[in-house]
Amino acid sequence: MVQPARSLQLFSRLIGGDIHAYDVASGSFGLLSPAAVFQPSPGDDVVDHTVSADLERAVYTTLNAAVCVTRDGTEVWRSAFEPLSAERYGHKPSCTLSLDDRVAWVYRPDGMAGRNRPDQWVILDAQTGGLIAQADLETFGHGGLHYRHPAGEHLLLDVGEGQDGLTIFRGALDGSRLDLVRYPWNDRSLIALTPGGDHFMTVHHEQTDVAFHTYPDGDVTLELSLESFGYDLEEAGVEYSGGYLTPDTAIVAIAGETEDEEEWFRHYSVDLRSGQIEGEFEGHAEDPYDVEPLGDGSWLTTDPSGAPIRWSAR
Repeated sequence: MVQPARSLQLFSRLIGGDIHAYDVASGSFGLLSPAAVFQPSPGDDVVDHTVSADLERAVYTTLNAAVCVTRDGTEVWRSAFEPLSAERYGHKPSCTLSLDDRVAWVYRPDGMAGRNRPDQWVILDAQTGGLIAQADLETFGHGGLHYRHPAGEHLLLDVGEGQDGLTIFRGALDGSRLDLVRYPWNDRSLIALTPGGDHFMTVHHEQTDVAFHTYPDGDVTLELSLESFGYDLEEAGVEYSGGYLTPDTAIVAIAGETEDEEEWFRHYSVDLRSGQIEGEFEGHAEDPYDVEPLGDGSWLTTDPSGAPIRWSAR
């Protein structure tokens, strides 16, 4: 039986310098209250973060380390990125925990950090911070986004290399080795996985289309151009946002500027069974990136303080 995706039930936000953990498994809607709050170690500037399923630990990255802390603020371990980088901008290390919380996956943009080597994907022991496995990605990215597959074995990593495009990897821990697969594109951004993990959604680097693929093969089952939504590239683009509202319904964001240089955006729902664009989707969003579908018919937006608001179309 496929394990439900923990990432759809538990997530974290950085608010006021602290890591706030939220659990949507309870079915709460409206403005959500945190189930736990973690305070980073003094002096740490958090750039990415994740929390354990028991809400007892948080793992986060700074520009120069991956760190684990408990709910009472105790630092459990710190894994430094050597050599320390003097670069302050252009590189954002990221992290996530495996579904069983046994290992922490860390993306290190070492190239842009000035460490004289390509990026690294690292697997650490989540209890001790010790190195288990490491792989050279042969990319020079600014940042990378992790996507946990709901079956638990694999993770996907989307590395953004600025004007040079994007690269999507699939990884699994095989003993002490990181088993790595690179998808055969450098022009597609990974947006989301279906709740069951059998498909995934991408957007073209030049924002010309959105596509839906089988997992793990990556075969395209549906591709919708910008023109399919009634726009052309001179007035709009497909944004790197949206996702799966349900296993059979996707949310796609389109944004652009008017002749008076006023920015606008719209969200659309797509029936993945028929391939039809159902029409505009009212997500109560403040910008094209302010709709985060959870796969169960609900989605998140953000209030002015940074706290999540959960909505439902039902």
